[in-house]
Amino acid sequence: MAASELYVKHARVWLPHHQDVWQPAELSRNYNPGDKTLNVLLEDGTGVEVAVDSKLLLLPPLRNPNILVGENDLTALSYLHEPAVLHNLTVRFLHSKMIYTYCGIVLVAINPYESLPIYDVDLIAAYSGQNMSDMDPHIFAVTEEAYRRMASDDRDQSIIVSGESGAGKTVSAKYAMRYFATVSGTSATESSIEQRVLASNPIMEAIGNAKTTRNDNSSRFGKYIQIGFDKKHHIIGANMRTYLLEKSRVVFQASRERNYHIFYQLCGSAHLPEFKTLRLDGGAEYFLCTNQGQSCTIEGVDDAKHLLDTRTALTRLGISEGDQMAVFQILASILHLSNVEVKETSADSSTISAGDPHLGVFCDLVGVAVADMSHWLCHRKLATAAETYVKPVSRGDAVRGRDALAKALYSRLFTELVVRVNTALMASAKTCSFIGILDIYGFETFDINSFEQFCINYANEKLQQQFNLHVFKLEQQEYMSEDINWTLIDFHDNQLCIGMIEDRMGILDLLDEECKMPKGSDVSWAQKLYNTLLKNNVHFDKPRMSNTAFIIQHFADKVEYQCGGFLEKNKDTVNEEHLNLLRGSKWDFLLLLLDDESKTTSNRTPRSGPAHREHRKTVGLQFKQSLHLLMEILNSTTPHYIRCIKPNDHKDAFILNPVRVVQQLRACGILETIRISAAGFPSRWTYHEFFSRYRVLVRWKDVLPDRKLTCRNLLKICLKDEDKYQFGKSKIFFRAGQVAFLEKQRSDALRAACVRIQKTIRCWLQRSRYLRLRRAAVTVQRYARGHQARCLARLMRRTNASVLLQRTVRMWLARKRYRRQRSAAVSIQCCYRRYRAKQRYYKLVYEQKAVLLQRVVRGWLARRRCARYVGAVILLQACVRRWRACRELRRLKAEARSVEHFKKLNVGMENKIMQLQRKIDKQHKEGLHLAERAALADRHQGVQMDAVLREMEALRVSERESRARLEDRLPALVNEVAFLRHELAEATREKNELEAAAVAYSEHAQEVVDQLNEEINVLKDQKSDLDTLVQKQKLKISDMEASVQHSQRVEKDLEESQSRYHCLLREHLELQEDMNLQIKDTERRDSFLSDSAQSSGYAEGEDSSPYSTHKQEGDVSILLKFQKRVKEVEQEKQALQRELDRREGKETEEETSSIRAELDLEVLKRQELESDNRRVKRELKELRESLSPPAGEEGSGGGGDSAPYSVLLEQLNSSSEELEMRKEEVLLLRSHMVTREALRHKDLVLGEGLRFDHNEDFDRSTDLHTLNEDGELWLVYEGLKETNRLLEEQLQEQAASHREQSEDLREELRRARQDNDRQQSLLAQSMMMSQEARVDAGLRHEITCLASDNLVLMEQREKQDKNLRKLYKQLKIYRHRVDELEARPQTSSPGVSGVNITRKEKDFKGMLEFRDGDEKRLVKHLVIDLRPRGVAVSVTPGLPAFVLFMCLRFVDRTDDPQRVSALLNATVSGIKHVIKRKGDDFETMSFWLANTCRFLHCIRQYSGKEVYSRENSPRQNEHCLLNFELSEYEQVFSDLAARLYLQLCTCMEADLQVLIVSGMLEHDAVQGLMGSKPHVHHSTSQRKQHRDGDGDGDGDDGPPLTMDSLLAHLSGLLATMQSHGLQEDLLHQVTRQMFYLIAAVSLNHLLLRKDLCCWNTGLQIKYNVLQLEEWLSEQRLVSSAARQTLEGLVQAAQLLQAKKITEEDAVAVSSVCSALTTAQIVRMLTLYTPVMEFEERVSPAFISNIQVILKDRVGSPLFLMDVKKVFPVSWTYTGSPVALDSIHIPTSLNLGFLQQV
Repeated sequence: MAASELYVKHARVWLPHHQDVWQPAELSRNYNPGDKTLNVLLEDGTGVEVAVDSKLLLLPPLRNPNILVGENDLTALSYLHEPAVLHNLTVRFLHSKMIYTYCGIVLVAINPYESLPIYDVDLIAAYSGQNMSDMDPHIFAVTEEAYRRMASDDRDQSIIVSGESGAGKTVSAKYAMRYFATVSGTSATESSIEQRVLASNPIMEAIGNAKTTRNDNSSRFGKYIQIGFDKKHHIIGANMRTYLLEKSRVVFQASRERNYHIFYQLCGSAHLPEFKTLRLDGGAEYFLCTNQGQSCTIEGVDDAKHLLDTRTALTRLGISEGDQMAVFQILASILHLSNVEVKETSADSSTISAGDPHLGVFCDLVGVAVADMSHWLCHRKLATAAETYVKPVSRGDAVRGRDALAKALYSRLFTELVVRVNTALMASAKTCSFIGILDIYGFETFDINSFEQFCINYANEKLQQQFNLHVFKLEQQEYMSEDINWTLIDFHDNQLCIGMIEDRMGILDLLDEECKMPKGSDVSWAQKLYNTLLKNNVHFDKPRMSNTAFIIQHFADKVEYQCGGFLEKNKDTVNEEHLNLLRGSKWDFLLLLLDDESKTTSNRTPRSGPAHREHRKTVGLQFKQSLHLLMEILNSTTPHYIRCIKPNDHKDAFILNPVRVVQQLRACGILETIRISAAGFPSRWTYHEFFSRYRVLVRWKDVLPDRKLTCRNLLKICLKDEDKYQFGKSKIFFRAGQVAFLEKQRSDALRAACVRIQKTIRCWLQRSRYLRLRRAAVTVQRYARGHQARCLARLMRRTNASVLLQRTVRMWLARKRYRRQRSAAVSIQCCYRRYRAKQRYYKLVYEQKAVLLQRVVRGWLARRRCARYVGAVILLQACVRRWRACRELRRLKAEARSVEHFKKLNVGMENKIMQLQRKIDKQHKEGLHLAERAALADRHQGVQMDAVLREMEALRVSERESRARLEDRLPALVNEVAFLRHELAEATREKNELEAAAVAYSEHAQEVVDQLNEEINVLKDQKSDLDTLVQKQKLKISDMEASVQHSQRVEKDLEESQSRYHCLLREHLELQEDMNLQIKDTERRDSFLSDSAQSSGYAEGEDSSPYSTHKQEGDVSILLKFQKRVKEVEQEKQALQRELDRREGKETEEETSSIRAELDLEVLKRQELESDNRRVKRELKELRESLSPPAGEEGSGGGGDSAPYSVLLEQLNSSSEELEMRKEEVLLLRSHMVTREALRHKDLVLGEGLRFDHNEDFDRSTDLHTLNEDGELWLVYEGLKETNRLLEEQLQEQAASHREQSEDLREELRRARQDNDRQQSLLAQSMMMSQEARVDAGLRHEITCLASDNLVLMEQREKQDKNLRKLYKQLKIYRHRVDELEARPQTSSPGVSGVNITRKEKDFKGMLEFRDGDEKRLVKHLVIDLRPRGVAVSVTPGLPAFVLFMCLRFVDRTDDPQRVSALLNATVSGIKHVIKRKGDDFETMSFWLANTCRFLHCIRQYSGKEVYSRENSPRQNEHCLLNFELSEYEQVFSDLAARLYLQLCTCMEADLQVLIVSGMLEHDAVQGLMGSKPHVHHSTSQRKQHRDGDGDGDGDDGPPLTMDSLLAHLSGLLATMQSHGLQEDLLHQVTRQMFYLIAAVSLNHLLLRKDLCCWNTGLQIKYNVLQLEEWLSEQRLVSSAARQTLEGLVQAAQLLQAKKITEEDAVAVSSVCSALTTAQIVRMLTLYTPVMEFEERVSPAFISNIQVILKDRVGSPLFLMDVKKVFPVSWTYTGSPVALDSIHIPTSLNLGFLQQV
């Protein structure tokens, strides 16, 4: 394209700058061909004139459009040149804080010198399984690409990490290894291997890394790690090769540098006890080989702690503690050897003092003699043909020999450790493939470059050559696959430089030749180089001011090498006597290091083999060979490149030095990659994306259905030069700069459209303003006129109102005056009347008070007079009583003086004393009783108590007087007392005899009690036997009742089946008639369509009639095939039905015979039970008679034997009560039997009541009395009521079934109406179509209708056939049973003669019987081999759970804990086996989650606990477990359900991962939004998505994954779970988990992809979230709290669409995004990319404001959501209404070994 078209006014260009390398500018005027200068304006407004070379026409490079700035891939830039690359990297690194950028197949990594949260496990999971082009640049994307390519292509991969020291190569390699270790390996062994692979890093860093001026952890060797994988792509081992260890660092370090880390780690841990023998107390500052750089410490690094990590890693790799101490001993010996001081004695000789402490320590550590080592360090041996001489060496040679020995020891120790590491990482099985990670030094140039820099730059030349060839090869493959006309791209080939180094007579060859010369030197070698290469090779040059240096023109830059030390370093010689002296040591580890022949060095360059000097390989030759081997390995693999860039030399975080960055870009080949891409077609667009982006450049009428043709026409208009673009199969290829030109045209078109829109809008605004003003004027006029009219009306109203007001006021004044006068008159009257009333009141009050005062005074006077009279009477009575008492006292004194009275008193004294004592005791008891009743009658008790006390005092006084009188009669009384004592002894003897008799009688009574207890125990045993017998009889009777109920159901079902059969026949005939009518109707419609097509005039062409005829013929053939297939299926069904009927007949006969035998057995058992009952009654009566005492013994027994006898009677009574209860139970059983036998002989056809045989002679009253014994007739009546209730329930069930049938008919009618409406709509649409389209649509619709109708009819017929077969089967069974029941002889029970009893059919108990040992067989058929898809569709949801629980009920009845445990453990093991085998199948996990929960709920529902059995039916409560408590197993199955739930979430995550990103973020659901930002397609095959085929022209390989696909998949998952019977609560929890996964994956991809962080994506997310909410409403899952999980995603969409400029916007964003963390908000703002040139980027100031506002917000520093998070799940109890005995087990489950109980 002409320069005049590009270099116009306002065009943006780059100008060179001495500090920033490049600076932006803008043209101030157009450039015309021939102009010698360009006028530009800098960003600060300064005008500059730029000179232009008119001959070469070198114009400043153009800047890319803003929309392309900050791209993930540098090759996506329209203008590919150095300033564009530098600017893109600067924007991403400084503004977006993104350290990774693609450059074709190369990942550019800039060291941030700061820890970033972008390497955690969540990010690894986010990149795992993703395409490289779908995610933002990251080292995990490259490693994932390598891992995926290895798995898919079965080809080894290599990751080449290169860069300067301090650029982050080692860290990048470490993260790559961590990624492989995380994404691969699942077993414990593999995990151990992965840990060992990661453990090799601290070891190699300790012995191979050191601090330099550019890097604190610089790798001073190259390494290539091969990570081996097996067939399943799991890590099984690793191998490491090392290259060119920098041995000179062991003895020399530059300023501000350190030796290898291991030395400082060892010195930092010298205080440990195990290191005391090493004598390192001085620290690193004390030793020469560690203190030369004057920087023994690193800020923030703890060397002692790192040594612990190193020792841990060594232990993990299998290196024993002894070998570790040997390694540290070698290192300590090197430290001490470096401190050995060599003194100069003369110019040619030197010596070491005998007391040198470090030499002594060194010799002690390595086990050699001090004198020998001292001697040979200062001497050397010279061998000639004749003899051998020992010659002293100068101090310089001695020091160099000492240093050579130290380097040799460290080198061999390094090699030995690498061998040990490789041994520990050796693969245990065959390695199928590997991924190699090459961590090698980048191009180096220093002020003084020596042999090490020469080898490093030589290796980089080889790697650059391989890189250029690979890039060129991939570029050509891309063009060939797209059929692009291309020419060979010229690229820089550095083969000449490589040949100059490694060919014959090259630098290395001449160096080896010089090393073989006896007097070879660095100067002579430099002269050979000048003579050989200076004139023959353009890449070789000589410095002007030096004869010992040479210059090589490398691919990156010119490097000057100093020849000094080349020969010595190339030879790498060690004094042979030193080695021989060490070989004489007794230390095995040292001998192992020195024994070269016993070592296998497959991990690095081969070491010296024989001991002879002439056969030893030089270092340059070894490095050359190892480098060739490395190139062969890399060429056999697919390489992936990581170029590490060091942004500055001061290690400042996020500071970029443009000069240093450009130097590294040139050195690492990035610019060469850009140049190769720019030489071809760097920009690639798919046809769809190109059309979506640039359709604004073409008129809509020029848009064709073929997008490719439209794109071709558009490019012909926009780009005149056809060489600037090429059309491929699926993409359009553009030359460099063409996309920018198209963007300019697009921007101009949009700007013109914007101007036009603005013009139109402004016109509309002005017109709207004019119309608004006009309307306002009219409105003002209208309101003014209205105001005038209202004023007039208001004046008239006021006039009328004033007249009315005056009249009213006058009336009001007159009324007020009248009312005031009237009120005054009334007030006067009131006051007068009140005065008169008050006078009357006062008079009445005065009179009433006077009367009251008189009454009180009179009462007081009367009471005082009465009190005076009472006092006088009491005084008189007291006087009279005192007089009488005195007279009585005198009489008593006279009587007391008489002897007769004294004798009389003495005679009854003792009796009186006893009487008095008894009276005192009685009075005391009465006193206690009176004290208890004191609250009721205190006064009465007090008076009585005083009287009693007075009387007692009088008695005591009389007793004292009597004793005084009896003192004279004491002798007589003594004799009388002796007589009384004799009588007392006699009474005591009689009492003892009576007590002995009582003891004997009590013993006899105890014996009687013991005998009675024994008889009671016997009775109890008999009672327990009776209980057992009754229990058995109850079970048998329950079975008999079940059989009777079954027979009743059979009879009723027989009648219903006959009626349903006739109904089905009628429906079948009606369906056949309907089908015939539909076929006729279809034929009529076909004829109608053909007639309409012919009459409409569209049949002019001859192509339509054959087509329609062909279609009709095809329809007829389809109908015939359907009919023929229907007939064949009917014939097969009839044959199978006949065979089934024959087999079922045999089974029915066997079943009836077994039923007959069971009935006879039950009759015999009933008779036996009745006889036992009568016997027990008789025995009990006899026992009572024997135990009842005689009438005379009840009173004579006294108190001694009444208690045992009462206890015995109580025990007998309790036993009799229990017997009575058993009798009632037996009678209840008899009543049920009577009811059943009565129902058994009722009329089978007419359903008459009980029939009795009246012909037999028997006493009716006696029989009725026998039948009604203990209320048996009432029990029979209750049984009949129960039968009626069952019949009512059956009638209700039939009514419910009829209602369901009516609902089905209404549903069919609704569907028919819908079909009619749909046909009408299709007919209306067909009228809008063309002729051919109408015919095609009509034929397709008719064919579809006929096919669907036929399929529906076939399904209905199959269902009818199934029902008929079922009815036939039931009919046969019922007929057999009826015949057998009629043929049975009618027998009557002994207790109920003349009653015909009908036998019920056996009822199932909801249990499944199986043999002991069949648990594994049951689990295999029901759990392991079960396919959920067929089961979920055809049977009851949760059937396996019900079957397992029915089996559990059976083993619970057997009361065998071992069988219960065996069944439950086998079930758990089977489900776990299913999880292990089919854990990735969502349907299987959903099925078993539903069944496990159902089984858990069954255990709770039938546990018998009230909290679970409240909602059970009585029938279900009968099925509860009896013997075992399974609460412990509830927890087991709860844990198993939780495991199934987690596995279900894992399957759901695997299914939805692919759909979420495409549906939620990438698919353009709102047309035209996502196409506004280009989706860059990269140039290499590595960046393509893997497809199954070549694809069509549009490059699509299948239907796009849209939001509808995601919703359809969600609906499918939900339908699957619902079909499996998953309870509603769990459905809500799973739905919440699904929506959280959608939100987490979408938000994570939004945070990881820069191309999605734009305004359009926010709108797209809002639209998709709305669709998800609608889906929740449709599925009735709004209450599941799933919507809340999308809150973070919704706020992210709001953030993308929010205004992001001012501080107010920052506050608004912070308040809106409450569910997002600070890291997520900052990340999105950093990644935000404008998709239109009119948008602005988010400024760093705005991001800083956000961080300041959100600094107090608590949140995770990681910005990714945890995709693996699972919400806590709960198991809400939900009982099942399904009764266990109503479950039918299909034969397809192969559970024939289970028998229903």
